[in-house]
Amino acid sequence: MTDADIVAIERACERLVITYTHLVDGGRAAAVADLFTVDGVWSSGGNRLEGREAIRAAFTRRQESDRTSRHVCTNLLVDVIDADHATGLVYLTLYRHDGSGRGVPEPDLVGEYRDRFARTPEGWRFTERIATMAFERPPPPSGG
Repeated sequence: MTDADIVAIERACERLVITYTHLVDGGRAAAVADLFTVDGVWSSGGNRLEGREAIRAAFTRRQESDRTSRHVCTNLLVDVIDADHATGLVYLTLYRHDGSGRGVPEPDLVGEYRDRFARTPEGWRFTERIATMAFERPPPPSGG
């Protein structure tokens, strides 16, 4: 592979990471499934979704919720393994608000996504996206 090939792969994977955040935050979360391979895996905490259709079903429910979110992703690093595979790491700060109103939320989560990418006939796709949280704001106390 040439340096130009490596840069092109890095850019394709970076674009995939960015597209993910724009779809989720833009109210089109169900379309996230199309960014994964047919047998792709999405995992966060105790939730593990295996396969594009499981991802689509879960993200459709997310899309239909009354949640507003902004995924702020930084320090993205893509490592090219070969012409058809790469890995990535990106830091995540997640702001979200459930329900109506326009309050300014504090970050709910700070963590990272660890990604595996593969070149497919459809273009570059996630084969695995694992979210791990370093910091998580506790939920507000109930009942008062």
